Amino acid sequence: MPFFCRPTASNRLYSVRISGNRPPGRARGNFRQKTCFTALNNLILFALVEPMNYHRLLISFFILIATLLFGTFSFYRLEDMAPFDAFYMTIITISTVGFQEVKPLSPYGRIVAIVVIVMGISVGGYTIGNILRMFIEGEISKAFGRKKLQQQINKLKDHFIVCGFGRIGQIICDDLHDDNIDFIVVEKSSAALEDLETRGYLWLAMDATAEETLLKAGIMRAKGLVTAVTSDADNVFITLTAKGIRPDIFILSRASETKNEGKLLKAGASRVVSPYFIGGKRMAQVLKRPTVVDFIDIAMMGNRLGLMMEEATLGGTSCLIDKSLLESRLRQDFGVIIVAIKKSSGEMIFNPLPSEKFCAGDVIVVMGQREDLKRMNQILK
Repeated sequence: MPFFCRPTASNRLYSVRISGNRPPGRARGNFRQKTCFTALNNLILFALVEPMNYHRLLISFFILIATLLFGTFSFYRLEDMAPFDAFYMTIITISTVGFQEVKPLSPYGRIVAIVVIVMGISVGGYTIGNILRMFIEGEISKAFGRKKLQQQINKLKDHFIVCGFGRIGQIICDDLHDDNIDFIVVEKSSAALEDLETRGYLWLAMDATAEETLLKAGIMRAKGLVTAVTSDADNVFITLTAKGIRPDIFILSRASETKNEGKLLKAGASRVVSPYFIGGKRMAQVLKRPTVVDFIDIAMMGNRLGLMMEEATLGGTSCLIDKSLLESRLRQDFGVIIVAIKKSSGEMIFNPLPSEKFCAGDVIVVMGQREDLKRMNQILK
């Protein structure tokens, strides 16, 4: 049965599968030829992908070939055998099948046979054992999957790097995934990696505090980085490492304790969020102002009505530049509510007047239907 590689829907990785189905309309000989070439190409690729894991297998192949050449040449020179007879004698000696000798051997020929038998059994058994272990443990499929995964990571641009896939990291990743925003997760926990594979997210099983890890995750092409590990010390270290590689990157950091927010900001974090502090404040607001909290949930998290709050940045070529809020006709054309305008200087204008004019780089905070917001974003950019 031929080997071929195809994607697995559950984890988006590529694994080696076995199939007996031959594609219709192809000649049997042509299909077998291409299949053998594909299998050989995959084995070579696996050896290149994981050289540290497969160097022993490659060495054993070389020793096996060297044994064949040694036996063939020795029988040819010492026993005056024809080249094919010498090769055949070497094969039956290595395999120890017990066939009769091609011709009676001299004492020197028997010494060669002993060497060939010892080398052949040792190297052959070691090679076959390695091959079986690779297939049984799934090492080949894992190596090919990691290669495919890294290729997908290398294609990412303007993505987010999420360091840590704990309770906070999972919520962040699920929300980014729902909005079709590219991201990659850096996580070391084996349990978390299984969850990542099940969800189909891109991931790196590496230490997020290392420069090599962030470079592999594409920090030079990333839009931002999130440090969501449980340790504030690790979050500080990740922030320092990221800023050292790329000083202009946006970094959102998690702080388990509010007293560490200042340290994260000093380390270079653009924003710091304390989940426990925010969670406590929200619970208090539910007790005091439940209707306000319901409105915020509608605006920020969406609901069955499709309402949501969104922000949009005015590009340099936007048709709304130098127009007033009234002249822009955003409310009339898209049915959105202009909540606030953030100027490029950082000034925030809440509930702007109809006479307020737009400038390039302004960030408009609006509320409306999801589809209306998408159409508006295309015009604003």
